[in-house]
Amino acid sequence: MRIVTWNLWWRYGPWEARRTAILATLRDLRPDVVGLQEVWERDGENLAGWLADGLGLHLAYAPSPAPERWQRKIGDPAVGMGVAVLSRWPVTERAVLPLAAPADLDDGRLALYTRLATPSYDVPFFTTHLTSAAHASAVRVQQVGELAEFIAAHRGDTPFPAVVTGDFNAFPDSDEIRLFGGVLTDPPVPGQIFHDAWRYADPAAPWATWDPANPYVARYGHPPARVDYIQVSPPGAGGLGRVTSVRRAGDSPVGGIWPSDHAAVTADLSDGADPGAPAD
Repeated sequence: MRIVTWNLWWRYGPWEARRTAILATLRDLRPDVVGLQEVWERDGENLAGWLADGLGLHLAYAPSPAPERWQRKIGDPAVGMGVAVLSRWPVTERAVLPLAAPADLDDGRLALYTRLATPSYDVPFFTTHLTSAAHASAVRVQQVGELAEFIAAHRGDTPFPAVVTGDFNAFPDSDEIRLFGGVLTDPPVPGQIFHDAWRYADPAAPWATWDPANPYVARYGHPPARVDYIQVSPPGAGGLGRVTSVRRAGDSPVGGIWPSDHAAVTADLSDGADPGAPAD
């Protein structure tokens, strides 16, 4: 099963050309499931819906309840913003969690749960977009606690591990990522842990998902960072859901256009066909 997570940089920059580059990139990746953040919608058109049609995938979309701060940035009060899941398999359940933030930082961040019905098992799949302010680690700590409880409430009885994707706006060694993983510190939900899929990456591979090599990022003068994640709970019997490979994607121009200010992350998960693979 191929998983992708990608922040699509909303409706900033050359968005019409960028969406074509995004679609081309996803076609090359041929994902089974995609978690998307910063998805725009306007006048009945939805970027995630447009991508789903182009890829032949099912769609679940959750709009932000408070897009006003986003709208002011581009001067267009008609553009919505949200998160989405594209899936090869039907979406049989969905739920939305508004993430808490203080008034001065609240711009409608969400988590979206979907239950995906494959022919063999259901997949509990989540995508999220945490508060972005650099100084707001404490806010993100609160948000990952809410997210962990949301996952526990919707994980359900299925042999496939929970998969959580998104732009956490946090470094791998931050308090919020350590807390969410639940291995280097006590987890928010007792016994519920997650593995950062990037731990399975080639150590020599390009790792930054917020990379100054991208001209949309270079103008800020920030150092490279990895803030986008695929997190997977421990695999099931036979290694079901075990991460077999992971890499960065969407990290170069397509026809001269950079698709987004973020690189995507893509991971392949085992279908459990190896009966000798131990579960964690």
